[in-house]
Amino acid sequence: MSAQTILKVQRLTKTYPTAAGALTVLHEVSFDLAAGGTCAIVGPSGSGKTTLLGLCAGLDQPSTGTVQLDGREIGGLSEDQRALVRNECVGFVFQNFQLIPTLTARENVLVPLELRGGVVREEDAAELLARVGLGDRLDHYPTQLSGGEQQRVSLARAFINRPRILFCDEPTGNLDGDTAHSMADLIFGLNRERGTTLVLVTHDLELARRTQRILRLRSGAVVADEKT
Repeated sequence: MSAQTILKVQRLTKTYPTAAGALTVLHEVSFDLAAGGTCAIVGPSGSGKTTLLGLCAGLDQPSTGTVQLDGREIGGLSEDQRALVRNECVGFVFQNFQLIPTLTARENVLVPLELRGGVVREEDAAELLARVGLGDRLDHYPTQLSGGEQQRVSLARAFINRPRILFCDEPTGNLDGDTAHSMADLIFGLNRERGTTLVLVTHDLELARRTQRILRLRSGAVVADEKT
C-alpha cells in the first residue's frame, strides 16, 4: 500500500443468509482513497451504502475481499482488535447522533478517550465543543439539546481522538435545511483544519458534490466513480 493511501478496498463482497437464500448486498467493490481526501458514497436506498461504510470502518467483516485501513488489513482481525484500530484512527458521525443520554455534552465527547485509556483532558472536549458553537452547553444533557446541537456534540466526539479518517453516515439526514447546511460546513471545516480523510454516505447530492470524489452504488455494485 502506498504511504499516501489510507483506505484500500479490494473486491469487497457481503452476503447475508435469509430464509429465501443468500442475499448479496455488496458485490466485489474496489476503490482506494488517499490520505486527506474526501469521498461521498451515494445511491438509492438498499444499494449497500451503509454496509460498505461499516465494512470500511471495521464495524463488520466482509464475506470475501479485503479492507486495508491505515495500512492494516482489518477483515481478519477479531472484534477487539478492530475496536482498537477504530479507537486509534477512526471517527464516526451517525444520522441518529448515538449520544449517551445520562452523560453531559462534555462527558459524551470524552467517551472515546476514556475507552482508549490514558490521559483524559477535559479542556480538549471544551475546546472542541466551543469550535462547533456549543461552548455554553458543556454541562447540558442530550435531552436539553436540539437535534442540530446533538449532532454537533457527536461531531466534537468524532474528532476528540484526532482521527486519521472520519466516517459519516447521513450526518445531515435528521436535520432541517439550515441546520444541515451549518452542520456540513462544520464537518468540512474541521476535516480541513485537522487534515482528516472523509468518507461520507449521503442522499444529499449537493452535500456529496462538496467532496472531491463520488462513488455511486446500485444493487451493491459501484456503477460510477466521479471526480467533482
